[in-house]
Amino acid sequence: MTKDNNDTIDLADENKLIAARREKLTAIRGKRVAFPNDFSPDADSSNLINDYDSLDKEALEEAAVNVALAGRIVRMRGPFTVIQDGAVQMQLYMNNKSFGEALAEEFKGLDLGDIIGVRGELFKTGKNELTVRVADFTLLTKSLRPLPDKFKGLTDTEMRYRQRYVDLIVNEDSRRIFAMRSKIVRCIRDYFEAHQFMEVETPMMQVIPGGATARPFITHHNALDQDMYLRVAPELYLKRLVVGGFDRVFELNRNFRNEGLSTRHNPEFTMLEFYQAYARYTDLIDLTEDLFKTIAQNVLGTTKVSYQGSEYDFSKPFERLSVVDSIKKYCGAGDAVFESKDSLMAFADSLGIQYDKAWGKGKILMEIFDEKVEHELDQPTFITEYPIEVSPLARRNENNPDITDRFELIIGRRELANGFSELNDPEDQAERFRAQVEQKESGDNEAMHFDEDYIRALEYGMPPTAGEGIGIDRLVMLFTDSASIKDVLLFPHMRPLHD
Repeated sequence: MTKDNNDTIDLADENKLIAARREKLTAIRGKRVAFPNDFSPDADSSNLINDYDSLDKEALEEAAVNVALAGRIVRMRGPFTVIQDGAVQMQLYMNNKSFGEALAEEFKGLDLGDIIGVRGELFKTGKNELTVRVADFTLLTKSLRPLPDKFKGLTDTEMRYRQRYVDLIVNEDSRRIFAMRSKIVRCIRDYFEAHQFMEVETPMMQVIPGGATARPFITHHNALDQDMYLRVAPELYLKRLVVGGFDRVFELNRNFRNEGLSTRHNPEFTMLEFYQAYARYTDLIDLTEDLFKTIAQNVLGTTKVSYQGSEYDFSKPFERLSVVDSIKKYCGAGDAVFESKDSLMAFADSLGIQYDKAWGKGKILMEIFDEKVEHELDQPTFITEYPIEVSPLARRNENNPDITDRFELIIGRRELANGFSELNDPEDQAERFRAQVEQKESGDNEAMHFDEDYIRALEYGMPPTAGEGIGIDRLVMLFTDSASIKDVLLFPHMRPLHD
């Protein structure tokens, strides 16, 4: 924290400053409306800098540009004050000798963090700095708490997440990340609309949670007197729309999964899901490569992206490996390892991997992949041919009934996308739902429910379709070089504070 002269202070000093500011506010209340709402800016700092910063002193003086500007005080030194509106700062020259008595007295009461409205003329200082010579100002909002030190910012990482509003005031990098997030989401929308996809919205509260193997949040609807679930994925509703005749749909919205907190996980997160009729999973692999290249080019101005010390060039084709081939490549497994469940268990034992002997071959295979392969995949890699056992909604491969036409995209050792050719055989889907129910009854809290209405929809006929989900938060982490998911969420979920 800082004193109003920007020196570091302790908590006792901070409390004194807060008390002093409250006294100032009390005095203001005795004179006038304390938080007025009658000031209307006619300009902002960003536009003023763009329009006038290139002019020299004489040209600016001749132009005689008068402005009304509003913003938060972030620096004060003598008659020079700097305000911030949005992400841009503007210098003010506030000479209280030229103010009337009342205005000069009000100037003495200003503190860092106060929000003011000013009127005056633009000019250039001797150092060629664009500045507003203030003729009149109004205190719009009295800040009761001092801002953090202007050089150190809000250095406590946890407090940055808990008090994002302060972090955004003082941390330019945080503002950059969230501005970048907005651009990425806008770019995604533009991309899918340009490819004739229609944006839709599906229910957040569902009677049956489906579309992903995840533990849901449970709530209760009083009027209907029934339990409902915050959705874990929009998949089954989006595919109902494909049944209904919308051949290309996408949704950008929130999912909720009752899981732990980590640098990669938040129980509430943003997901892009999209579905395309008459397409195969290989079509979506090609689309995904193009989407990542488009985002990089449009948002960063280059196809090369740096993340946590690694560099990725999205103009180059991504590697493609099956689950089995990736285990061969990174674990040195031979063909014999995959011949039977017993040979696979023996290989897992040799790697020191824990598993349940009751698991099927596919689940053991994925345990090996998760433990020994995923963390090796730094450069963009599509992993394909996932076991049917762990892919209850994906289409069975026509040449090998044990695998599905599914892929995941892994970049920087973490999954960013999951897609597959959709299962549109209602009898096969019903059988897989029943297998999921058996797993749930055996204690698997993440297994899926049996969704009779979705089976009914498939019985009306869903065309051959491919679909995909991309985690927006992890995507933003990648493009902003952010180490933690909390850095790209405005208000991440946090463990409660304890006294």
